[in-house]
Amino acid sequence: MNRDWIATARTLSEALPYLQRYSGAVVVIKFGGNAMGDAEAMADFARDIVLMRQVGMNPVVVHGGGPMINEMLSKLGIKSEFVRGKRVTDKATVEVVEMVLTGLVNKRIVQAIMDEGGRAVGLSGKDDDLMVCEADDPELGFVGRPVEMNVQVLRDLFNAGIIPVVAPVATGMADNETFNVNGDTAAGAIAGALQADRLLLLTDVAGVKNKEGEIVTQMTPEEVRGMIADGTIAGGMIPKAETALEALEDGVRAVVILDGRVPNACLLELFTEHGAGSLIRTTEPRVKPRGR
Repeated sequence: MNRDWIATARTLSEALPYLQRYSGAVVVIKFGGNAMGDAEAMADFARDIVLMRQVGMNPVVVHGGGPMINEMLSKLGIKSEFVRGKRVTDKATVEVVEMVLTGLVNKRIVQAIMDEGGRAVGLSGKDDDLMVCEADDPELGFVGRPVEMNVQVLRDLFNAGIIPVVAPVATGMADNETFNVNGDTAAGAIAGALQADRLLLLTDVAGVKNKEGEIVTQMTPEEVRGMIADGTIAGGMIPKAETALEALEDGVRAVVILDGRVPNACLLELFTEHGAGSLIRTTEPRVKPRGR
C-alpha cells in the first residue's frame, strides 16, 4: 500500500480531536497579502475554507485589497495625499475603494469558494448595517472605525450553510456616508461581535518575532503589550497586534497571526498539534492533546 495514503489516513485520524473541538465554532479569517493575487494560492485558500465548513465550522472570510486599490487609483489618475504616512481617503478615493473591494476582490473570492464546491455570499459592512463607522481620524477623511455591529446577517448565513465573504467597506452614522475600514480592524470587530472562537490574521510574515528574530508561538496579552512597549513588535505588526488585543477584550477566545503564504495555513493551525504562527490568548486550550 502506498505510504502516502497511509500517512494521509493517519493525519485524518490524528485530526479527530480538533475536528470535534471546532465543530460549530465560529472562525473569522482575515485574508490578504500576496496570496490574493495568485490564482493557485487563492484556490488553495478557498479549498481550506470549504473544508472548514464541511466539517461543521462556521468560517467568515474578511478580505483586504490594497494592491488592487492602488492599481485602480493609478489607472484612473487619482493621486493620493498622505498625512503622517497614512493615505487620505477623500470622496473620489473611497468610491474607488468600494468599487474594487465589493466588486472585483469580493466576487473573486466568492467565485473561488464556489469553484471548490462551497456555498458563499459576498457582502460588505454596508449590508444590513453589518458595520457602522465613524471617522477614525478626521485628517484621513473616510477611514472608518467600527462603532456599531449587526452580525445577525452572518448568523443567518451560517444557518443556511453559506460562507460569508465580507469586504471592509462600511456605512457611516450620516446618510449616504461610506467608510473604508482597515481589513484587520474589520475582521477584529466582526470576530468580537460574533464572540468568535478564533480570529486568524493571515499575513506575509511567519508570525510575531522576539528580539532574537525567532517566532513566538504563544503569547498572553500582557506579553504582547510589553513587546509593543519595548519595540520588539514594530512597524506593520503593531496594528495587527493591537487588533488581536482588542478582539480578545471583546470576547474572542484566541487570535493567531500566521503566514498566509504557507500552503494550508488555516488547516495547520486548527487541525494539527503544532499549529502555525503566533497564538495570543488569555485562557488554556480546551483540547488536551493540542500542543498549542
